Amino acid sequence: MNMKKYYDAAFSDDPGGSSERRTAVIDAHAHFWKYDKKTYDWIDNSMKTLQQDYLPEHLSLVARRNNVDGVVAVQATQTELETHFLIELAKTHSIIKGVVGWIDLQAENIEERLRYFSQYPIIKGYRHVVQGEPGDFLYRENFRRGVAALQAYNYTYDILIYHHQLQPAIDFVKAMPAGMPFVIDHCAKPDIRHKNIDEWRRLMKEIATFPNVNCKLSGLFTEAAWKEWSAADFYPYLDVVFEAFGPNRLLFGSDWPVMLLSGIYIQWKSLLEKYMENYTPEDREKVFGLNAIQFYNL
Repeated sequence: MNMKKYYDAAFSDDPGGSSERRTAVIDAHAHFWKYDKKTYDWIDNSMKTLQQDYLPEHLSLVARRNNVDGVVAVQATQTELETHFLIELAKTHSIIKGVVGWIDLQAENIEERLRYFSQYPIIKGYRHVVQGEPGDFLYRENFRRGVAALQAYNYTYDILIYHHQLQPAIDFVKAMPAGMPFVIDHCAKPDIRHKNIDEWRRLMKEIATFPNVNCKLSGLFTEAAWKEWSAADFYPYLDVVFEAFGPNRLLFGSDWPVMLLSGIYIQWKSLLEKYMENYTPEDREKVFGLNAIQFYNL
């Protein structure tokens, strides 16, 4: 079967094909929350714009204006309650095509929890906020056991780390079952603000040698000087990931609404479109939709 036609039909408003078709555009990384200070304690006073509700109805108009057909909703706090919240949102908001939830991957009863959540096909994978964990976290046996257990359920795993955690992430991927689908969130958060690139470049090239590791083109706005960046600040970092992963393993994502700390939706999407203007239409379709559809089985 022609997979591209399948993807087009799956997200078309007109499955009969009478109107002009275009390949679905998927934002592989968005967050939703009903804000309260205790639950989202990572949103400090430097992020006041995030201290309010952000729900699918707030993103839908922005998505339409930017020709985005769907999003992957990614966990933003570490509770099963939030995973249920995202599942419920997806039932009433068709813009959500998949959910990356959270469960305690270190738990002794991990198999039981995975069986329980397998009743919800909208869940495509899981994530843990490793960027906030101690340096030895990715070496912990119980965490590795939990992530390895995802494979039997065809779940993906989002690797959320800072650039200085890349070496543990490489060792972690090496220890996982072959073919386990991984995606690195936010290009491993390079230090764009201070233009540090050399060590990050070396380690990103190394982790990209694993064919089961993908990378999200998301979250870079907030790694630069907030609202003081220029497009040129991001190009050296985009050069690295495009060379290392190629257009077959890169996924467009916005990191909405966190991105609003440093810019707006159309700025990030148009920056990537400009960067890719000399790529083939097929490569652009992959990065802006097909890769996310395939990776997350949307």
